[in-house]
Amino acid sequence: MDVSTRGGRDWGRDWRFVRGLFNTLFWVAPIKPHSPVLTCDDIERAVDKYGPSRAITFEGTTWTYAEFDARANRYAHWGLEQGLGRGSTVALFMPNRPDYLAAWYGLSKIGAAAALINNNLIGAQLAHCLSISESDHVLLDGETAAAFEAVRDTLARPVTAWALDGGWGDERDLDAALADYATTRPDKALRKGLTTNDLSLYIFTSGTTGLPKAARMTHMRTKLYMRGFAGSTGATKDDRIYIVLPLYHATGGLCAVGAGLLTGGSIVLKKKFSASQFWDDIVSEGCTMFVYIGELCRYLVNQPVRPNERAHHLRLAFGNGLRPDVWQTMLDRFHIPRVLEFYGATEGNVSMFNYDGKVGSIGRVPKWLKKRFNFVLVKFDVEAEAPVRGPDGCCIPCPVGEAGECLGAIGEDVRSSYSGYADKAASEKKILRDVFEKGDAWFRTGDLMREDEEGYFYFVDRIGDTFRWKGENVSTNEVAEHLSGFEGVKEAIVYGVRVGDLDGRAGMASIVAGPEFDISRLAAFVDCALPAYSRPLFVRLRPEVETTGTFKYRKLDLVEDGFDPGKVREPLYFKDPEAGYVPVTRELYERILAGGFRL
Repeated sequence: MDVSTRGGRDWGRDWRFVRGLFNTLFWVAPIKPHSPVLTCDDIERAVDKYGPSRAITFEGTTWTYAEFDARANRYAHWGLEQGLGRGSTVALFMPNRPDYLAAWYGLSKIGAAAALINNNLIGAQLAHCLSISESDHVLLDGETAAAFEAVRDTLARPVTAWALDGGWGDERDLDAALADYATTRPDKALRKGLTTNDLSLYIFTSGTTGLPKAARMTHMRTKLYMRGFAGSTGATKDDRIYIVLPLYHATGGLCAVGAGLLTGGSIVLKKKFSASQFWDDIVSEGCTMFVYIGELCRYLVNQPVRPNERAHHLRLAFGNGLRPDVWQTMLDRFHIPRVLEFYGATEGNVSMFNYDGKVGSIGRVPKWLKKRFNFVLVKFDVEAEAPVRGPDGCCIPCPVGEAGECLGAIGEDVRSSYSGYADKAASEKKILRDVFEKGDAWFRTGDLMREDEEGYFYFVDRIGDTFRWKGENVSTNEVAEHLSGFEGVKEAIVYGVRVGDLDGRAGMASIVAGPEFDISRLAAFVDCALPAYSRPLFVRLRPEVETTGTFKYRKLDLVEDGFDPGKVREPLYFKDPEAGYVPVTRELYERILAGGFRL
């Protein structure tokens, strides 16, 4: 018998899990509620240890740890001059650049918080984010100044704008202002009384289905992200991490930055992602890791072969949202030794890691450690969009293999705390009470997952994306994965649309297709690959898909367009029971609505 699987247990897999968990806990265990050790203290400790070492490389320029700290200290003294401190918030509204990190790090040295605003926002969404952050100052650059000026007069409170690289309108010159301030650290006494429970950052939801919400990131949560990934990635001073994700998002701005800058390693920062430039940068900069959001990897595998795509020295790619089909293709094509997929919500208290790299899984919890984790899957009613409750009024845990909503028990310790949003009403909506006993409180992730016999968890769908058709639940995520296996499909977005007065919603797929795509063969493919209830009834072909700055699909407009040829100008098809996918004309559209087909 293979000793690695003696007694039916895969000891090798358990060992990889325990080793990864130990590395993570080694870093996060020192984090305590109400501790006076803040995020800036962690970074200052790294600066003191690795001062002359390179920290951040951006557009051909490198800052050492000492230079990074000096720049942050200028921001701290600037903040003091403006009267900022505990309880103050400064909005950061600019694209990726080293000053972005220096600004919030420096502000944290005086107890002020930073609101990390998506630099792609304009109009009402931008004004909303500035307002709910209650910032009196906003830091801009030449790329974002115009967007701010367009909403300045609509803001509920006056906001003073400061711009790097010159401005566009009536902003103050931030470069000139910073030059007047010292590079020495501000007195630590300025942070007296602050603890890890105080606010460090606001990080905003993407706003794919409404206005963004400001998630409250305390120093405890910020440290948990940064330290957690320093441990889970096994990062060392020899690592160099490539970051193309936006710094206003936790995955790039905290997870990757923490792995790079708390360990003596370094980060290679890019303003934005370029699939054609990716491998050249990885090789020329000597990167050993990169951080991803799932669709970033899809863009890479859809690119033509690049000379440098196997000439790298990568040891790890880490991130979340990687679909199984892209995952295996990426490993095989690019020869990346290891992928670390994780799950976590910015505002939530549920996190897990897939330490041993099983393709498709977002994390694992062995049975013998189950009680040590704070999350559970419960039965879920897709139509009511609520967990199912039994005769006793309590929620019902899901059996192995069944999809359910993931809930996280809310507690006072580091891993289970929930700090919510700036909007208290929005925070309360994410809490489910009396789940297993009277008075308990659990965080609703809004995600459907399932668990297998080995303790691996798999993402199924976002609540609201899963829909019912023909009395069955349809996972948009799973259907999209199947469609991605059809020749010529570069990207597939699946959603449900109303068809007249019929119950439920019919499946529709929005597809970005390459030249190999053949719509005449798609019906036969879905008939073989998918059960009848989950086969897309409608297909829309698009030249590209619209995503957020973190590569999340914007489905709302697609759902509203439905299959109406009066709204959809691109090729649009209906799955005729006899003829396969046929073009949707106005006449066919009216016939479908009139019940001319047995659906």
